Amino acid sequence: MQHVLAVCIGNICRSPMAEALLAQALADCDVSSAGLSAMIGHPADLIARDLMKERGISIEQHRARQISLDLCQRADLILVMDLEQRRDLERRYPFVSGKVFRLCEHEKRDVPDPYQAGRAAFQSSLALIEDGATQWANRISRLSSR
Repeated sequence: MQHVLAVCIGNICRSPMAEALLAQALADCDVSSAGLSAMIGHPADLIARDLMKERGISIEQHRARQISLDLCQRADLILVMDLEQRRDLERRYPFVSGKVFRLCEHEKRDVPDPYQAGRAAFQSSLALIEDGATQWANRISRLSSR
């Protein structure tokens, strides 16, 4: 597992936080993020930046980018936030079927979009993202050590 891609809608809230947490847990992997309808060039949402800073992780340098054929081809694993995003990616790029999963697949849960919903919504989404990132990092590490 060399390349992991985290995906959400705008690439300013959920996927940058997931990217940072996965990158921290998977030092030997190239972890990146993108959006299905990215707010191209925008930094991560201020609340997302603050919550990650509280965890000792900076996402200050993050800039949103659009999902692309190239990103999907390079990714060994694509982690989306909900089932609709998975379906959207599979419609756009049929070859990703089999390598795209929800971040919280282990709990069969979606990560709700906290955009413009306030700090409590971000905290709730981040708790799910942290759990999902931990589950995937553990799974990837187990597979890599075989």
